[in-house]
Amino acid sequence: MAAKSGAYRAAREEKIKRGGPGAYPAEATSANLDRVIHERTRLGILSALAVNPSLSFTELKQFLRVTDGNLSVHARRLEDAGYIVCTKSFAGRVPRTEYRLTAPGRRALEKYLDHMESLIRATRER
Repeated sequence: MAAKSGAYRAAREEKIKRGGPGAYPAEATSANLDRVIHERTRLGILSALAVNPSLSFTELKQFLRVTDGNLSVHARRLEDAGYIVCTKSFAGRVPRTEYRLTAPGRRALEKYLDHMESLIRATRER
């Protein structure tokens, strides 16, 4: 199976070089997608933070309809990538976790969206 997939990949790359049928522009291939962002929950977190200055853990959880654990894992991955920042504080005696999109996170989201738009455009042109 590995040989078949390698042969398929080589044929696909040759089509891209020639610009033949079924070829997509190099920038419009899914292999170039940011894998940190290209996951439903992480994309949802970034999208929500792109239109809000900050959101609490509870607000994100309700908006995305995910579990505490799921949101924590995905938010940590985005935080480790430098795409979001997490601030922990207390409102009285109640802990409050807030997330905010960073400048590199906004740039990565814009790049990701541009890439998706080019994939859509290339697909529709076929």
